[in-house]
Amino acid sequence: MSRSLAPSHDVFDQHGAAASRTGAAGQLRLAELLGTLSHALDLTEGQPPGHCQRACWIGTKIAMRMGIEGEALSDVYFAVLLKDLGCSSNAARICELYLADDIAFKRDFKTIDGSLAAALRFVFDKTGLESGFAERVRAILNILRNGGQIAREMIETRCHRGADIAAKMRFSASVQDGIRWLDEHWDGSGKPEGRRGAAIPLASRIALAAQVADIFHAEGGRDAARREVAARRGTWFDPAVVDAFLAEERQPGFWEAIEADDLDVRLFALPPAQASAVVTDDYVDDIAAAFADVIDAKSPFTAGHSRRVTLFTDMIAEEMGLDPVHRRWLRRAALLHDVGKLAVSNQILDKPGKPAAAEWASIRSHPVHSAEILRKVAIFRDLADIAGAHHERLDGRGYPLGLAGDELAPEVRMLSVADVFDALTADRPYRKAMTVAEAFAILDKDTGTAFDGDCVAALKRAVARLVPTDEPDAPALQWR
Repeated sequence: MSRSLAPSHDVFDQHGAAASRTGAAGQLRLAELLGTLSHALDLTEGQPPGHCQRACWIGTKIAMRMGIEGEALSDVYFAVLLKDLGCSSNAARICELYLADDIAFKRDFKTIDGSLAAALRFVFDKTGLESGFAERVRAILNILRNGGQIAREMIETRCHRGADIAAKMRFSASVQDGIRWLDEHWDGSGKPEGRRGAAIPLASRIALAAQVADIFHAEGGRDAARREVAARRGTWFDPAVVDAFLAEERQPGFWEAIEADDLDVRLFALPPAQASAVVTDDYVDDIAAAFADVIDAKSPFTAGHSRRVTLFTDMIAEEMGLDPVHRRWLRRAALLHDVGKLAVSNQILDKPGKPAAAEWASIRSHPVHSAEILRKVAIFRDLADIAGAHHERLDGRGYPLGLAGDELAPEVRMLSVADVFDALTADRPYRKAMTVAEAFAILDKDTGTAFDGDCVAALKRAVARLVPTDEPDAPALQWR
């Protein structure tokens, strides 16, 4: 964590100028921006880092072997890279139904052989392991009775959500549909609609095969990937896609690239990446907002959290005189501050009681994950430390680093006040939302120890213009 930014407000203009240099889009291509951000999607699926990138490499190579080029090749590239955009949206439902850690559940489920018998064994082995016997039996019986409908609903939610987010990122209908129908199978046994054959978009057919190839390669190596893809030829997978994969994977350098530390460099050198647009600042803002939706979809208790924190942070920044360039930079940090929560199970995030020690350790790790992901992205690198410090306190009792006093940048102070204010005025598993007045009373109590008084005062002034003066105890939902 950088400790170079002083908290005094006279550094705002200087840092705002720095933000205009390092926060501008410049010559960053869309493929590089999204390819690096895809590490966040790996977290929520419990996959080894780089899964989406590796699947994208496999899928693009399959498409090129099939003679696909130009815009159609780019559609495959981005559909595979972003196939997991909607995966956070079914996390809470998995925890509710299977009484299990959603991240481990999704990771392990992808490694079964795809047969009904294997799926049944998985349900018996994984459902409710930490629950009481009666609760576990009820959960298993519910899944057995309604399993088909449950799976269909969760897949539909995930895939349609992913397609909707791709639309917000300005992708074509072909990319959206590639994500939307990812879980359909060649023989019609997939979900949610049971599409078959050519009714499934080619990008979806390639993406599913590429996903399975990478997962089984990570689990058992090249032979395991080869066997699994070949075994599903004509059932899950389009025979033409399988044949292209089996021809391409024999080529020198195919597996070596997947196993190399510089896969991202190779991935961003492929024709679709080089042909991708150079992103503008407005486009970067749209992508940051779309990823905020991915983050907030993980839990019903955080729906809209990132966007509201961004609003409150910007309100504070405006009150404190930050210029428009600096505010735009800070809004991006606010939108993405919780991206590391994708690595935390909903069993912990949505728990109504006090977290156990191990659970609390997982919660405290999420700002670290946020900073690590953002540091990988060139355009977000200089805001990674701000996002990663949003749970630090002036008195040094925050986390993850225990920074204190002058070690807390002014932007951190703004973001932390905005984050806590939204948390207090929203429903949580362990309590109902507080009123604006109740939330400010808590902030006032901890001003000077946890929170910067100038930032709290700035938020009060900004909120006063939104909350009716004759209703000081108005619930936050009335003005959100």
